[in-house]
Amino acid sequence: MEILTIITAIAIAASLIADLLKTWEGIKKGLMMFIKILPAILSVLILISIFLYLLPNEIIVEYLGEDAGLTGYVFAAIAGSIALIPGFIAYPLAGILVKTGVSYPVIAVFITTLMMVGILTLPVEIKFFGIRASLIRNTFYFLGAIIIGFLIGLFYIL
Repeated sequence: MEILTIITAIAIAASLIADLLKTWEGIKKGLMMFIKILPAILSVLILISIFLYLLPNEIIVEYLGEDAGLTGYVFAAIAGSIALIPGFIAYPLAGILVKTGVSYPVIAVFITTLMMVGILTLPVEIKFFGIRASLIRNTFYFLGAIIIGFLIGLFYIL
């Protein structure tokens, strides 16, 4: 993290030297974007925190842990397919789930379906691409996510 901070500081310094006005405008624009997205980030984080607090770790590990087997993959795939969580929230959530005992292959399935399968966005996708293309794409990505989980499991064992 410190290396990233140093690289960022060097890049900003170089940008300031190259063009002070453009750099300052970029910083202001970035801060405004951050301020606009902050309420959404905080609300999702609060909801996830409440959910994880209310759900005992034993239940999470039982259904998504190392011993859950195929059931864990399916639960993770369904949850990822339904959830509308942005990536910048999903990755920290995945870290929290790993700390509670969820296996890496199950996390891989969850993140993959979260990013690639969209049950809640399916009506919009059907509107633009048609029902056949949308269902085929979501089905293949759903199955692909489970295959990715199994592959991660194989590499995780090695």
